[in-house]
Amino acid sequence: MTVLEAIQKSTEFLSRKGVDSPRLQAELLLAHVLQRPRLQLYLEFERPLSPAEVDALRELVRRRGQREPLQYILGRAAFCGRELEVNRHVLIPRPETEQLAERGWTWLRQRPAPRRVLDVGTGSGCLAIALVEHCPDTRCVAVDASPEALAVARRNVAAAGLSDRIELVQSHGLSAVPAEPRFDLVISNPPYIPTGALTTLQPEVRDYEPRLALDGGPDGLEAFRWLASEARSRILPDGLLLVECGDGQAEAVSALFQEYGWKVTGKHSDYAGKPRFVEARPGPPG
Repeated sequence: MTVLEAIQKSTEFLSRKGVDSPRLQAELLLAHVLQRPRLQLYLEFERPLSPAEVDALRELVRRRGQREPLQYILGRAAFCGRELEVNRHVLIPRPETEQLAERGWTWLRQRPAPRRVLDVGTGSGCLAIALVEHCPDTRCVAVDASPEALAVARRNVAAAGLSDRIELVQSHGLSAVPAEPRFDLVISNPPYIPTGALTTLQPEVRDYEPRLALDGGPDGLEAFRWLASEARSRILPDGLLLVECGDGQAEAVSALFQEYGWKVTGKHSDYAGKPRFVEARPGPPG
């Protein structure tokens, strides 16, 4: 079997299984097996594959046909120009969350150094790494309830050479985060999918990504409630709370923050034009 034949057969199989962009997915899987850039395949269409390479590709294509996310199969995902390790213990970083990171570092750069960030629900560590890389003289405390997720984040932080600037803490809520010194920025991409909507998600999300990182409770707002409550004692008086929320949730999240005494200072849309990010400042003490 040649490279081109392998791509064609894999594409046909993935298409039958309902996988989006089956040709691209097939090429990425084969490039992974052959350990070369995807575009290099176009120069090697007539190259015969060894039996071992065919077997390896067949296994990866089988997994993708079962709707396992490509990023979990490859063990990596791109985020803000960096390749990060991912597995089934962490949410796969999304393009929308890159926008969250960019909003965070743009705001941080206007602050006097040194700066402190609290990343709530760090998962793979993607937000913490991006913020610290883009903001010199910035340190981050990154928390997650999952020890397995923190193990992934720890490896990503070490690979980025940022272990001296990012502290990883296991915590349910913010109970394990000291109240002092306070933070300039509290940032979070929390679970925000209503429990009842989990079954409607794409198989790649529903069947593979960690429920802890998806399930936002009956109305999808549980994490925002405790974040609004607990973050007030961790943030500087002139600090910023910046969160990502689900499609159609920005107004509800804003109202919730206001109930807890925050002053909502902005609602921003994602690349698709959907309100996705809410920013708030601490209001006067109640």
